[in-house]
Order: sequence, then C-alpha cells, then structure tokens
Amino acid sequence: MSPDDEVCLCFHVTLRKVRGYLERENPRVASLISECLGAGTGCMWCVPFLKHLHAQHQQGIQPDLAVSPQRYIEARSSYKQSNVRDEVLVAQATDSELPPDRSHSRPDDRAAGPASDHPTA
Repeated sequence: MSPDDEVCLCFHVTLRKVRGYLERENPRVASLISECLGAGTGCMWCVPFLKHLHAQHQQGIQPDLAVSPQRYIEARSSYKQSNVRDEVLVAQATDSELPPDRSHSRPDDRAAGPASDHPTA
C-alpha cells in the first residue's frame, strides 16, 4: 500500500495517518489505534490489518500492508455484503499464515477476542 491509501475505509484513515499516530503515540495495544480518527470502529474490516500495523511498529518495522489498494477495497466490499472476512487476503496482506482449519472466518469472529486472558488449568 502507498501511504495515502486508506486502511480504514469507513473513516478514511490512511496508512500515513496510522503510521504517524503509531510514531507519535506509540500505543501499547493495537486497540488504541481507534483514537486515530476512529480507525477500526466502523465495520471492523480493518481490525486485523491495524493489529498487523501495530505489531510491525512494535518490532521497529515501518508499518505496511502487502496488498493492492484495489484488492483491499474489493475484499472489504465483499465483507460488507457477506460479513465473511477473506482470510486469504488477510494472510497475504499481513504476511501471516492462514489458519489451517478455516478458509473464512464466521461473522461472529470479526470482533471476538480471546475467550479469556487467563490460562486454563
């Protein structure tokens, strides 16, 4: 993505704005990126991408997404219609592996976090 491409399409938050926010504020958790013009608080499409950008920042890497803006917008359009995230695109854009047992997440997965922060005994 180029710096002026939008990561959060709901609120028109560009990669440049996210990078600037990360650099200025150095948020301790990815969810605080929502303070950057509401990024990630609309349709929730960009949340895994914002988490990836935050992780890159924490590692001292310039935050970036390995996806064309056109493909990103197309996948988000499909997500808005079906509420199913294109996990292949997420894996490609964030340089991560696809979950072995899923090709797409369920609609209720989009905002869900871990069930508990505490390990089970």
